[in-house]
Amino acid sequence: MTQQLVRETTLGGAIILGLGSILGTGAYVSVGLSAELAGPNLVVAIILAAFTALFNGLSSAQLAAVHPVSGGTYEYGYKFLNPTAGLTAGTLFVLAKSASAATAALAVAWYLHGYLNTLVNTPAWTIHGIAAGLLLLFTSFVLSGVRRTNGLNAILVTLSLIGLVVFIVAAYSEPSPPLIFTEASLQQYDNGVFFAAALMFVAFTGYGRIATMGEEVINPRQTIPKAIVLTLAIISLLYIAVGLAILHVSGAESFAQSNFNIAQLVEHSTWHGVIVLGGIVAMCGVILNLVLGVSRVVLAMGRRGDLPRSLARLDSQQKSAPAATWLTFAVMALIALGGGIEAAWTLSAFTVLVYYGLTNLAALKVPQAQRFVPKWVSFLGLIACLGLAVFIPWPTIVLGTFLVLCVIVLKRITSITNGSP
Repeated sequence: MTQQLVRETTLGGAIILGLGSILGTGAYVSVGLSAELAGPNLVVAIILAAFTALFNGLSSAQLAAVHPVSGGTYEYGYKFLNPTAGLTAGTLFVLAKSASAATAALAVAWYLHGYLNTLVNTPAWTIHGIAAGLLLLFTSFVLSGVRRTNGLNAILVTLSLIGLVVFIVAAYSEPSPPLIFTEASLQQYDNGVFFAAALMFVAFTGYGRIATMGEEVINPRQTIPKAIVLTLAIISLLYIAVGLAILHVSGAESFAQSNFNIAQLVEHSTWHGVIVLGGIVAMCGVILNLVLGVSRVVLAMGRRGDLPRSLARLDSQQKSAPAATWLTFAVMALIALGGGIEAAWTLSAFTVLVYYGLTNLAALKVPQAQRFVPKWVSFLGLIACLGLAVFIPWPTIVLGTFLVLCVIVLKRITSITNGSP
């Protein structure tokens, strides 16, 4: 008999879970990267990403309500599409969210490395070591069980919000420099708005953690949809406020110079340290939640045999999955040790857009009698995902596609070797 996780996450806990998964790399990294691409069109990119997230969030809510198990679109693909779609979705999720977690860990390590450099000259390679250490730390929290994780989430989310509010206030306290653009720069920003929207979409996708935790949520049919919609509403308003603050404080040259670090835009503010601390805390929250969410998909893949079945074992209290969690740590640590912030985030953008494309396809297959979300919502979500994905640089598209195909081929070879059809 398959072991089942205990249902103990309430509506409030699910919202905190979603906020904790989103706040961090979204507000403190992705908005900065998107500002560099979209410039004065930053808020347009945020709104495009928000609507894409809304359509996908409703599709996720529909699927999670009728099939509330751990695994998200990995399980939905198997149930409503076909085994290859399910395996593809699981692989995409692990790649996308491992890259996101590695990005968050590298960003925190970048902040810490900068501080260490003020005390003693520290080589650049230590950034990767610090990132791996952070991933190890938060893996230990996840292994302690979801209830303790939710409590820590509440603290991290509160401190993250404080940091963002302080940034917004500090930005509007600064004089607004003139925004003078050449015709060439304006054309560049117009061309970059959809790529920026693709990067910003990743910044919204923490709501997916709510769906992948379906097996642990109380009354999932009602709790999951409410939690997803409320989480997206809160985050959309927050991102727009941060985007407007960036536009207020940024001169024409600042977009290209800010990189991912929004705190740099108010570095002379008295509250600069609070903003940096808020960013570090927020990204730690992202690491925590992504280790939790990805491990649940690895758990589901182990149960089905797409990964070794030993990964499906739970602890004695049935509140955590140690083997799946350690494998999750290993994948994230490898990316953090070998990748950079912008490259990792771009890979996450492509893989997560294709993943949610499959989510919408699965949602379109839900029988009419079980539907509470109109089919046109999922159709628009599918078009939006594919539309934004084509604006990702082609080397990233090739890499992401290659990695997914490798897993599919490996699974097929393994099945033939074991005598499966």
